[in-house]
Amino acid sequence: MTVVACLFHSFSDPSRLVILQHLRLGEHRVVDLTEHLGLSQSTVSKHLSSLKETGLVVSRPEGRASVYSLQHPEALVEFFAAAEKFLALTGDGVTLCSLHDHGASGQMAG
Repeated sequence: MTVVACLFHSFSDPSRLVILQHLRLGEHRVVDLTEHLGLSQSTVSKHLSSLKETGLVVSRPEGRASVYSLQHPEALVEFFAAAEKFLALTGDGVTLCSLHDHGASGQMAG
C-alpha cells in the first residue's frame, strides 16, 4: 500500500492537479505552464519534477528547454472521472473533511 499512498500523494496538491489538467491539452514547457496557470517557475518546476518521478508525466528536450506531457493520458482521464464519481457519492464529507486544508474556498482543485 505504500506505493499506492505515494501515487495518491502525487494528486494531493492543487497545483499538481491544475498542471495535470492543463497537460491534458497537450505538451507544454515550464514557461508555458507558468504563463497559462499563473504559477511561479519554481512552483511549476518543483511539481513537474514530482510528477515525473512518479511516472505521471514525461519530458523530452527541445532546444534548451524540456517539453512535458502526460505519460498515460487516457488513464488520467479515467482516474479523474473516477474521482468525480467518488466526490459525487461522498458529497460534503470530502469538502468538510477537517484533516485537509482546502484553502480559502473550502474546496479542493479538480
